[in-house]
Amino acid sequence: MRRTARAVESVLLLGGRSEIGLAIVERLVRGGARRIVLAARPGRQAPLAEAAARLRAQGAADVHVVDFDAATPADHAATVAEAVRLVGDLDVVVAAFGVLGDQSRLVGDPVAAAENVTVNLTGHVSAGLAVAARLREQGHGTLVVLSSVAGVRVRRANLVYGAAKAGLDGFAHALGDLLAESGARVLVVRPGYVRTRMSAHVPEAPLATTPQQVADTVAAALRRGTRTVWVPRALGVLALVFRLLPRPVWRRLPR
Repeated sequence: MRRTARAVESVLLLGGRSEIGLAIVERLVRGGARRIVLAARPGRQAPLAEAAARLRAQGAADVHVVDFDAATPADHAATVAEAVRLVGDLDVVVAAFGVLGDQSRLVGDPVAAAENVTVNLTGHVSAGLAVAARLREQGHGTLVVLSSVAGVRVRRANLVYGAAKAGLDGFAHALGDLLAESGARVLVVRPGYVRTRMSAHVPEAPLATTPQQVADTVAAALRRGTRTVWVPRALGVLALVFRLLPRPVWRRLPR
């Protein structure tokens, strides 16, 4: 039986230490989700005990922690299968893993750049396809993909990260097309600068937001059945301006 987007009972978070991902899960738990799986890298799961306790205090009945490493795509299907074994059908899967990296280092270290793209794009491709296969089999469920305004038009100041996000954004939308008519869908989330530990070393950009604001937007989009959301909404207008700027002007934008 296909469920509506309003009946979110089970959630899998890929990238269990992500501040944005955890904010989304907490928001869904407050809205009624009760069975949660947090997937994080082996050896880095200790901080999730506090997150799990917080989720239980907010109403989650079952919170499980499983292994997930974005850089080992051969294991991604097994992670999804383990989540299903623990909580049954997956109503929402949040793909929130990623690394920002240091642009000054990445442009001078091709190996580090490739590793960055492996996490930010390649890992999403393998994990996304594994999730899509499960959602199609269920006939319902939503994959929430955290894209970025950085992928709308890649700047030289973040060319590696931005290029990976551009690829992820295109993949996620096409995956949504692939799932059309299956009962499952993909929600692409395009935030701008979000105040998190990962972005703390980067100068704050205009229209900065918080993990909680992203979470509220995602929860509303799940209820509406939206395909793409900007956080904040005004960022969509700014992104349109970015697309229209001539290349010489774009190249001179501040780093």
